[in-house]
Amino acid sequence: MNPARGTLERLLRKGERARLRGDAAAASLPMTTAASAKDYLALDTLADREAFHARIAMAERSGAIGVERDRHRGDGQRLLRITVADLDALAAHLGVQLLDARAATAAGLLQPWQARFPVLDTVLQAWRSDRKVRAQGPEAAADLADAARAVAALQDAPGGERILRRESVRLFGDSKRLERLTPLLELLVTGETAASGLVREEVWSAIGLRREPQPLLLAGRGHVDLEGSVLPLVRPYLGLPMDTLRSLATDARYLLTIENLASFHDATSHPAAAHGLLLYTGGMPSPAWRRACARIIAGLPATATLYHWGDIDEGGFRIAAVLAEVARGAGRTLQPWRMSMASLDQTMDEGMHRQPTPATLAAMQRWARRAGWDEVAGDLARQPMQLEQERLEIVLPVVTIRHMPPDDSHGQAHEHQHGRNSRKQAGSASPGTTRR
Repeated sequence: MNPARGTLERLLRKGERARLRGDAAAASLPMTTAASAKDYLALDTLADREAFHARIAMAERSGAIGVERDRHRGDGQRLLRITVADLDALAAHLGVQLLDARAATAAGLLQPWQARFPVLDTVLQAWRSDRKVRAQGPEAAADLADAARAVAALQDAPGGERILRRESVRLFGDSKRLERLTPLLELLVTGETAASGLVREEVWSAIGLRREPQPLLLAGRGHVDLEGSVLPLVRPYLGLPMDTLRSLATDARYLLTIENLASFHDATSHPAAAHGLLLYTGGMPSPAWRRACARIIAGLPATATLYHWGDIDEGGFRIAAVLAEVARGAGRTLQPWRMSMASLDQTMDEGMHRQPTPATLAAMQRWARRAGWDEVAGDLARQPMQLEQERLEIVLPVVTIRHMPPDDSHGQAHEHQHGRNSRKQAGSASPGTTRR
């Protein structure tokens, strides 16, 4: 960039900030200090200095700036200070829009989406105040409008999950456009201006996008109806096209959703897995996965307990809050499984877990409360930690059957809870535990 233009642009930005603050004094830049005039002071040839002075003089003649020169040294052209005379004239001289004009243009582009995505109001207010959101200013409004269009189209689309690049071509004629928009998709999906901690695959999944098709992985006992074809569940697990799942028939005593694939695989070979259903969430559950999960919940016995086991971090509790909403929609309550230090009984070696920052801890607690897990939020306050699920031993709920003596009036088998530490293991009431 031309050194003189760079200097004038810095003066313009300083003038805009002063206007936002309501300062009566005109913004100015001293041209004698490296902090504000580094480019000018670094000029080492007469030709470069003359070119710089000429450009400043042109801005002065346009009425955009006032100039103070050192009339007592050299040729009298040495600059001492430049001051904004007319901010709008300076913007016109540079051929740029002022912040208020850029923000107004952004508001016009985003207006069709503001009612659907309330976070856009926060974004526009930040831009009007000369603050960036996700490192983006008003110049990103067109990209954000495209992201809003994509999220709305995917949320409104019937059917199941969609393939990322194919959907990108359908929406934009560009197979990689959605990938480039991922930070803005995340903003709209989470409704938060601060970064959420979701990895990009989780952002895509939240709106029903996958890089490639993913099956629903389910372990346990029972039968599933796949569009009229009834299949038995098998060990160690069964992979199903999630859009074809219509219903489930099972006598499982619990459903445990598991966030990470490695932990799911290990859990399916655990002896206690025979007592319940294990369901892999695939990270952040997609809309199609959530619909399938609701059908699975509907097929559970009324006495079955719903649990979720995931990472003890912001993303893990965000996923838990989504799953808790699915459970509430089915008239059930989701319980935490090993989601805080108080619910673990294995030795924590040095380096197994991390201390969250205050902001991260607050986010973890906020999502835990949204899941309805106030006790877990309290445990996190007492013992803050971040822990990946894969570092934990496999511990599953287990139910033992106690047969009543022959004189039992009903002659039926009864369940009883096994293990005094069941509440400690789950962080809530539990049918008992078995460790691997």
